[in-house]
This record gives sequence, C-alpha cells and structure tokens, in this order.
Amino acid sequence: MNLIRKQSPFFPSLVDDFINTDWNLNVPNYSSTLPAVNIKELDAQYEIELAVPGLQKDNFEIEVEDGILSISASHEEEQHNEKGKFTRREFSYNSFRRSFTLPDSVDPTKIDATYKEGVLHVILPKYKEAQPQPKKLIKIR
Repeated sequence: MNLIRKQSPFFPSLVDDFINTDWNLNVPNYSSTLPAVNIKELDAQYEIELAVPGLQKDNFEIEVEDGILSISASHEEEQHNEKGKFTRREFSYNSFRRSFTLPDSVDPTKIDATYKEGVLHVILPKYKEAQPQPKKLIKIR
C-alpha cells in the first residue's frame, strides 16, 4: 500500500501542496452523517442496531410519538490540550437523528434498548396477535 500522495504532473509539488492543504482550520462539519443501521425481523420482535461508537448511553434519546420511533444523540466534543499538533482531525460525532415508522404489529409500550461496545440495540416486541401462530390440526368428524 502506498501512503505517499500522488503528485499531479501538471502542477509542481509546491502548488499542489498549497491547493490541497486544509490549513488546520477548526471548521465544524455540518454534513448529514448518519450512523449505519441494521433492521432485523424475527418472529416475536424487530431488532434495530445502530453503529455509534464513542458515545455514552446518556447521550441517546429514544422516543415514540404517533407511530414514529426517533433515535437521536448529541455529543459535545471536548477540547484537549495535547502535546503535538494534528495535521488532520476527523474524530467527531456531534449529533444525529434517525426516525423509523413503526409497523402496526409493534407494541410501543415494551420497546427496550441497550448500548454495548459502540452499538445501540433497540428491541421492538410484536403484539402476541401479530406473532406467527402454531399450526393447528383440525380433526374431521
């Protein structure tokens, strides 16, 4: 793997470095970065997993309103006085909000969530009536 930046044949190295330098400006990134999500349907429940490393469980807010599940988090980046100078600093996960429409089969009073090893797990149990029923054999008389 090559870690050296390719030099443009049309520009001398000095001009290329000048154009491609970010000047270590601490400009907040307002892009819409959303955590990756996995949604799995099982017989008795749905499971939602969000990849959100570097946060604490107190940073999250999960709410249900009008059939919409909203998961949000906010995290204030701490300023550290460190020895050494960063040439680039991209570790920042300021805030996000993801919303999901709940199916009618989900019981919103029994939703549960855990946060472990950078993954938020949200369990959405189904009503008993919505779960698959065992096969019933009917005897012929």
